Amino acid sequence: MGGEKELRIVMFPWLAFGHFIPYLHLSNKLAEKGHKITLLLPNKARLQLESLNLHPSLITFHSITVPPLETLPYGTETTADISLDQHGELSISMDRTRPEVESFLSTHKPDLVLYDMAHWVPEIAAKVGIKSVSYNVVCAIAVSHVRPSLPLPKGTAAHVPLPLSSVPKWSLNQHGSSTPYFGEGITLLERSVISLSSADAIAIRTCREIEGVYCDRVAATFNKPVLVTSHALPDLELELSPLETRWAEWLARFEPGSVIFCCLGSQHVLDAPQLQELALGLEMTGLPFLMAVKPPVGCTSLEEVLPEGFNDRVSGRGVVHGGWVQQQQIMAHPSLGCFVTLCGSSSMWEGLVSESQLVLLPQLADQTLYAKLMADELKVGVKVEREENGWMTKRSLCEAIKSVMDEDSDISHVVRKNHAKYRSMLISPGFISGYIDNFIKDLQALVP
Repeated sequence: MGGEKELRIVMFPWLAFGHFIPYLHLSNKLAEKGHKITLLLPNKARLQLESLNLHPSLITFHSITVPPLETLPYGTETTADISLDQHGELSISMDRTRPEVESFLSTHKPDLVLYDMAHWVPEIAAKVGIKSVSYNVVCAIAVSHVRPSLPLPKGTAAHVPLPLSSVPKWSLNQHGSSTPYFGEGITLLERSVISLSSADAIAIRTCREIEGVYCDRVAATFNKPVLVTSHALPDLELELSPLETRWAEWLARFEPGSVIFCCLGSQHVLDAPQLQELALGLEMTGLPFLMAVKPPVGCTSLEEVLPEGFNDRVSGRGVVHGGWVQQQQIMAHPSLGCFVTLCGSSSMWEGLVSESQLVLLPQLADQTLYAKLMADELKVGVKVEREENGWMTKRSLCEAIKSVMDEDSDISHVVRKNHAKYRSMLISPGFISGYIDNFIKDLQALVP
């Protein structure tokens, strides 16, 4: 520590595992340097995440009660309990934790509080006399698209349009016009603007070597210091559990660099026709594949929606799995050759540090921005071409996969070269640690 102040930090992420886990990864990196962290988590999430806490003497999980809503299923605590179109209602429950969060901060008086979607945290922090940091696990390119039309005073919720001219209309369904509010009387965009503009500083899980221009844009837009943490992914060998035997044994049957891994995350659900196109596209490649997807809404299993005769045709080389898988560990297996991803922020970083070729299949607005960054700017992957209405065909998926898997193709040559360059940088010794050291210095500079 070199005599620097030991920080006491409280973290309150949005009620989703896609936010809990990056917050915990950052907590582990900070605790490694001797700082104390308290994560405010719903009880079920706390139990599920305990095995990922590498420093239990320094990282404490504090349970918070998520108030029930009549419109949500009984026992709902996180986005894992509900469908995507119910996230706006869950944000009402999160906002109703405010008295409990305020009581905790008032009692414990940490040095800093990190949050993302709870836009009211800075108001509490100012009252208690602590510093607030808006920590965004989404990438800087997405944060840079949140632009207030006018400067917002603290606590003001004015209507703020989000300019997404580069994003096709079919992808604007994350919390689109059918769900205009993300909470009681507030839109997702208003919530985002207030969260960013009210903080003492903005932090982003990214690297300046990749998103420096977007970090600078955020700093200029909100006139705030922008702190950067790196991707902060855990070390595969030191911090993650080994790959499950069933997957290790299955992958070991195939040649190095030959297997396609298609994983669409735990939240997004394809409809039945698109899931069938996905399955048929993977089949058309002729390569071995593992397809991890959730069943469509209304279906109890994947088997009832897969194309007729599909399982027989791909027997021995194709597996379709409807449950959770160890994505980072699977992608590190030598047999992996291609990663087909929706391009969420965590998958983006995990794809970049892997040796697999990247095929990008974005569905939502932020994923489309990440895919643009990966394919058009960094040139490390290939986007699947879509019809004008957003439809993905089996042929377009197959062509995208083959374009990166064929080592002799011009496209493959370009993306492999660029991917190798960025991967080498991101996994280089001391890369994450250097970012975390600077991040800690920036946090310490905020604290009186």
